[in-house]
Amino acid sequence: HVQLVESGGGTAQIGGTLRLTCLISGPTHLRNSYAWFRQIPGKAREGVAVLDRIVGTTYVDSVKGRFTISEDNAKASLYLQMNDLKVEDTGVYYCAAVSFLCHTLSDADFGYWGQGTQVTVS
Repeated sequence: HVQLVESGGGTAQIGGTLRLTCLISGPTHLRNSYAWFRQIPGKAREGVAVLDRIVGTTYVDSVKGRFTISEDNAKASLYLQMNDLKVEDTGVYYCAAVSFLCHTLSDADFGYWGQGTQVTVS
């Protein structure tokens, strides 16, 4: 099965930068699309960014122009570059994968999940 492990979370100042990394393992045919989600305590998990091979990248409006999702095939890694961080970005961030091509921000579409990494902006 597919396994995903996030790292790179922590505390950042308002306007600062963090880069999250998701190490990916497992059969490649089971992970054709990738995404980052986040969950603020007391709120539903929301899609932040998704990457597929056809459409490319899709972002939730609140992070457009600030966050960038990318991958490095050689390192089997998914990244979320987060710039100009805001307090509202605080939450637990999860990387996710799915076997089919997907460009939605719906968590229901993703079957594989990491354990999450905390991001705190203050």
